[in-house]
Amino acid sequence: PELSEEPPAEMVKMTKSKTFQAYLPNCHRTYSCIHCRAHLANHDELISKASVQLFFFLMQSFQGSQGRAYLFNSVVNVGCGPAEERVLLTGLHAVADIYCENCKTTLGWKYEHAFESSQKYKEGKFIIELAHMIKDNGWE
Repeated sequence: PELSEEPPAEMVKMTKSKTFQAYLPNCHRTYSCIHCRAHLANHDELISKASVQLFFFLMQSFQGSQGRAYLFNSVVNVGCGPAEERVLLTGLHAVADIYCENCKTTLGWKYEHAFESSQKYKEGKFIIELAHMIKDNGWE
């Protein structure tokens, strides 16, 4: 048999993988990475102003390094760096920077541990700065 420079057709077939790991349902209002449009959070996972006020801390008070930020119960398509202790506006916390798994932009942080009892509700929650998010699906 003759040697061919071209591989067989079944080996040339390319499949494009997903741009990012998790897709949120199109029927829900979502937040996406402003840099690459990877889905980040469902609006239902946003901690409301009312529940934050119960802990004497208004939603508008969440500040990131680049301005306002939102606190979420859960997020998708983010990676987490190592935890480190930081003094934030609300006291000492152990936090880990979070970044977009798709474009690697640092988005905010995850609260790993709160040292003050009034801040315990933040543990396991995520801060994403508004500067890194865009609203998708069903916003008016």
